[in-house]
Amino acid sequence: MNSPNSTLPLNATFVRPQFFYISGLYNLPNAKYYYIFLCFVYVVTIIGNSFILFIIYMERSLHTPKYVAVCNLAIVDVCSSTAIIPKLIDTFLFDSQFIRYEACLANMYFVLFFSAMQSIILVVLAYDRFVAICFPLRYYNIITNTSMVVILAVMWAITALLAVTATLLFTRLSFCRSIVINSYVCDYGPAIHLACNDNSLNFIMGTLGTTIFFVAPVAVIALSYVCIIFALLKIATQEGRLKAMQTCTSHLILVAIFYLPICATYISTLSSTIHPNARIINTSLACVIPPMLNPIISSLKTEEIMSTIKKLYRKRNKLNSYGTEE
Repeated sequence: MNSPNSTLPLNATFVRPQFFYISGLYNLPNAKYYYIFLCFVYVVTIIGNSFILFIIYMERSLHTPKYVAVCNLAIVDVCSSTAIIPKLIDTFLFDSQFIRYEACLANMYFVLFFSAMQSIILVVLAYDRFVAICFPLRYYNIITNTSMVVILAVMWAITALLAVTATLLFTRLSFCRSIVINSYVCDYGPAIHLACNDNSLNFIMGTLGTTIFFVAPVAVIALSYVCIIFALLKIATQEGRLKAMQTCTSHLILVAIFYLPICATYISTLSSTIHPNARIINTSLACVIPPMLNPIISSLKTEEIMSTIKKLYRKRNKLNSYGTEE
């Protein structure tokens, strides 16, 4: 696989810059208000996901395999937003667009790692729904807390290894022309295009990562729901089919809000020339909005969590009424 820079002589002087420059939004009026909006998104994300973790921790009936995965998603959502938004706000609201080479590598690693983990956990949740609906009698034998923990631990390890590999491959690149990364973070794709030595391995790693963590998950989730639809058609009553499908509602919405913006950005980039500002806004929103919405959707669209919230609310009111009587 040939890259745009692979024809340059391999014995060229190796240049590792001290800094990179994050370009961000170019000549966009009132761009600071966009970054302030992201501040609000980050606060809501932290509060919402912390609330979900608290609810699951407090209610023993939610200590099930499905909610082990939901807990992991909440943790990843917090970490993903933390890897992106605070640095983004520091960079553009406080005019510190230069980032040290080592800090850029760290930022790149965490963005790659947590973005990939979001996708993987959505696949794990799809697997949980697939087994629950297609093999209901065997669900508690196939999906246990132990098996879910093992699956997630393996996924964390594999994702961390591939993110480390991608980051280490980046360190072999020489930057003798430009240090301006046309993105809002140390973005792997735009950064490797700046290299003036052979970057074909990085292109291969980028393609492999996109395939493993975005293309393949979409295909697996779509296939799981095809199987779920066939299983639902075998249920005799419409009420039974509707009840079974309602258990998938929150997951389907999570999948839609995570993958659709990413797919739209990729398609628009491939089919036409997209303005750098439009690409940055689309990509940044695709990364930060799902972590904010996930806990809201999980709360509103998941019967068990709503029941737990109502239960805790009634308990709190009862304690307050006892305190008032005293």
